[in-house]
Amino acid sequence: MSRKPRLKGRAARLARLFPARPRQAARTPFVLLVVLLLGGGLIGLLVLNSALSEGSFEMDDLQKDTKSLTDEEQALQRDIDSYSAPDALQRRARELGMVPGGDPAFLDPNGTVKGVPSAAAPRSPAAVRPPEALATLPAFPSAGTAAAGASQAAASPTAATTVSEPAATAPGVSPTAATPTTPGR
Repeated sequence: MSRKPRLKGRAARLARLFPARPRQAARTPFVLLVVLLLGGGLIGLLVLNSALSEGSFEMDDLQKDTKSLTDEEQALQRDIDSYSAPDALQRRARELGMVPGGDPAFLDPNGTVKGVPSAAAPRSPAAVRPPEALATLPAFPSAGTAAAGASQAAASPTAATTVSEPAATAPGVSPTAATPTTPGR
């Protein structure tokens, strides 16, 4: 039988200030705080993950757009290169009725002429086309147009001689040396 002794006087007053049985802190607020912190952390991670995946999808779309635009740029550059090739420019100039120029002459600042100019090769009247015929030609000939031009040149002897006439060359220079060629084309 263990009975606690009754306290008197000063001890009794102090005993009233300190309860005999230690009280436990309420668990409910602590549990709610932990649940709120964990829930907030999970929601924050969900929002962060969603933002990262949205950025990833947007980056994929931009990379696809970049690739398609790069491919288009390369195709356009190939077209430009094919249209500006020397043989394509020469063929287009002949279709427009142009002929190679003669030897140039140069003027010095004091007014003297250096070199002996020569006239351009004469062109045949059959090769001259009216402006209406030039308007119907494509801007840049395709392979089919070149083949049609070759068959037309074979049918017309005057057109064939105009196309195959060598340019006027300087004395002592062979006609094949005056015509520039590009290897591999």
